[in-house]
Amino acid sequence: MLHQPETLHPAPGMTYDQVLETVRYEGAYPTRERAEEAARHLVSQVPAAEPLTGWAFVKDLASRRGATPATTRWETGAVLAVVARLAGPSLLARILDQLPEGWALLFGQAQLLTRSTAA
Repeated sequence: MLHQPETLHPAPGMTYDQVLETVRYEGAYPTRERAEEAARHLVSQVPAAEPLTGWAFVKDLASRRGATPATTRWETGAVLAVVARLAGPSLLARILDQLPEGWALLFGQAQLLTRSTAA
């Protein structure tokens, strides 16, 4: 059996501070303040007028922040992976069904290909 690295598992009803601590752990941020900054960047931007793929979202957010796509991808993944665990598999599946291609990876999930995208 493969050894899985230990992770903090957010529980329903977590406080904001508990969520930030989980983001800090998952994102390997040195401080709670750095985790809060990563989460704040994700929600403080005006959404695009049209739906974006996951990668297009990361590039758009990076350009708005003046950050690199790699850093923005890391921060987005750290926050959305915690959101995914809080949402649970059923709600997360419904969320991902509404989003364009590439978002599953941002939530820490495998990107499943449909017949139309595989062809």
